[in-house]
Amino acid sequence: MGKIIAVANQKGGVGKTTTAINLAASLAAFEYKTLLVDADPQANATSGLGFDPDTITSSIYECMVDDVKVEDIILQSPNIAYLDLIPSHIDLVGAEVEMITVPNREEKMREALRPLKERYDFIIIDCSPSLGLITVNSLTAADSVVIPVQCEYFALEGLGKLLNTIKIIQSRLNMDLAIEGILLTMYDVRLRLSNQVVEEVKTHFQQMVFETIIPRNVKLSESPSFGIPALLHDAESKGALSYLNLAREIAEKNSVALEK
Repeated sequence: MGKIIAVANQKGGVGKTTTAINLAASLAAFEYKTLLVDADPQANATSGLGFDPDTITSSIYECMVDDVKVEDIILQSPNIAYLDLIPSHIDLVGAEVEMITVPNREEKMREALRPLKERYDFIIIDCSPSLGLITVNSLTAADSVVIPVQCEYFALEGLGKLLNTIKIIQSRLNMDLAIEGILLTMYDVRLRLSNQVVEEVKTHFQQMVFETIIPRNVKLSESPSFGIPALLHDAESKGALSYLNLAREIAEKNSVALEK
């Protein structure tokens, strides 16, 4: 039985999509069958794996709104074995309005992904930078959530709101939702502020914080423009190696459940 992990933070610019793409690619590199679900209307995870969102005919939108079978829209990564994608499209912007009168609308993604848990070791969901209905759907479908937190001044801004949303979902929609971990991103060892943020987050959240810290890295920033993860752009870069370490950390944490 696979594990569904949502990558979520309503604050933009924290490395959420970068984390979703590179975590999924790194898990696949370790030969875990991995599915990346792009649940963001911006479709950056879709383009980040080399697909043109404008040419996508069926996406997660059709699964949630038109009940298209999820098996019919899965795309195979052209560059990485063991990695598949459920793409997104700008149409997803309208899904929240279109689903207003739909019964159990918060559970549409869980219903769509449920049949896939037997096929994959990990399903990674890239959430949109909001706490709207699509993100609620993602968290309701997930077994756990990875929270990227930027190593900058406003790092903790909004984190309390996200944790409160998670508590609400745990109490009303998904009592088994756990926090996989808080991931510190965009770390610059040269900056005193970055080190202060790391210390503060670790003091407040202790065991909830991943040991792996993602540094600021040019290769991580460049790779989306080539439509590939950092692992394929420069496997020896600090960014690529950090996400491999994160994947190893998550895989080891879940080794019993995965029986790998």
